[in-house]
Amino acid sequence: MGPITLLPGLACDAELWREQLRALSPRWSLQVSDVHTRHETLPQMAAALLAEQPDDLLLCGASMGGMLALEVLRQAPQRVRALALLGSSARADTPELIRLRTEAIALFKQGRMREVLQANLAFAFDPAHAAALAPAYLAMVERAGAAQLIAQNRAVMARADQRPLLPQIGCPTLVMAGRSDLLTPPEHAQEMAERIPGARLELIDECGHMLTWEQPRRVNELLADWLASL
Repeated sequence: MGPITLLPGLACDAELWREQLRALSPRWSLQVSDVHTRHETLPQMAAALLAEQPDDLLLCGASMGGMLALEVLRQAPQRVRALALLGSSARADTPELIRLRTEAIALFKQGRMREVLQANLAFAFDPAHAAALAPAYLAMVERAGAAQLIAQNRAVMARADQRPLLPQIGCPTLVMAGRSDLLTPPEHAQEMAERIPGARLELIDECGHMLTWEQPRRVNELLADWLASL
């Protein structure tokens, strides 16, 4: 089996997958993609990933990374052998979300990135984990910087509704969500799992949007089961 490609979420990097790299690397080959930092749209990111990795793909994406995984599958369904979608959605942004992202982009341009991030911490984590994980999260997003926040928010705002694609997915698919995720609520995961033939749905207790940090042991168990079944 080839390497598993881990796709980070918006303004995230390999640190998002630190616990998975530590726990799963002894048994499987994992690599973290950075195409989301080098291209302006999800279709461009997907095309770059396909060009850079000519073999079959095993994709594991979190949040925006899951949206990117679906775009890769849309462009080259025959290339994707397995799919894991964590805290993600197949829906396009609503007009309200587009308005909120547009307002945030304006603040990023004014140099008010930290202010926006602090205000949105409550949406990123289950209350049980926010205090402990917020500093590392803020540091990761600040490494990405305002320019990446702006570019990646624009990419997400422009994405297509991928729900018509879901019934055509034929590879083994694992869908995960935190039960207290306020950014991509559990019903988004349920919707994907219901529409993807044979998909496995797992909802994780005491967990918000940052599954890989909030409940790493459970996420690792589920990913290990998924990989072992391939």
